[in-house]
Formats: sequence, C-alpha cells, structure tokens
Amino acid sequence: MAEKQREHIPVLLKECLEFFSGRELKVFFEGTLGAGGHAKALLEAHPEIERYIGCDQDPEAIEIAREHLKPWKDKVEFVHANFADLDQVLKDKKITKVDGFFLTWEYRLCN
Repeated sequence: MAEKQREHIPVLLKECLEFFSGRELKVFFEGTLGAGGHAKALLEAHPEIERYIGCDQDPEAIEIAREHLKPWKDKVEFVHANFADLDQVLKDKKITKVDGFFLTWEYRLCN
C-alpha cells in the first residue's frame, strides 16, 4: 500500500456502542471488519472481550485492520472470508456461542 492510510470513520459507530453498552461480551464476531473502526471502538469499550473474530472478504482491508488493531493482537482473529460463511468460520474456530455480532452493509448506486 503505497499511499498513506487515511483515517476511517465507521458508520453507525455511536449506535453500535450504545447497543452493546452494559452487555458483557467475551466472544464477538464482526462480519464486515473493513478498516477495523468498529472493532477498535468495541475493544476499547469492552476490555472483557477475550476473542474478537473480524471477518472480511477484502485482504487489503484485513491488512489495514491488522495495523489499526495491533494493541489487541492477542484478542483479534482475522478471517479472510465472506460473512455468509459464518457457520463454517465459527465451526473452524470451535466457537459454539458468540456474545455479540455486528454487520454493516454499504449500498452504492453506480451510473
């Protein structure tokens, strides 16, 4: 990645944090990791998280997120897959239950 990384502002960040406020999260799955903005905010707000599974089908996004989430490298597991493969990803990681799940979707109209 030749160009310097720009600051990424995740969508619905406030709403995401509000929704999980007051909940105890040990295992968390994010199906659209992107640059890791939601993951960073959730990991900061929930130090009790033991495993954060970050899934994205874009390998470049995973590398950007890996850099942004270095302080939590012992908690975050990066998965190169589509969130539609959630069952298989969790099965491969021997996870039978998650305490939190997050997925964003972006739709763009192109002319």
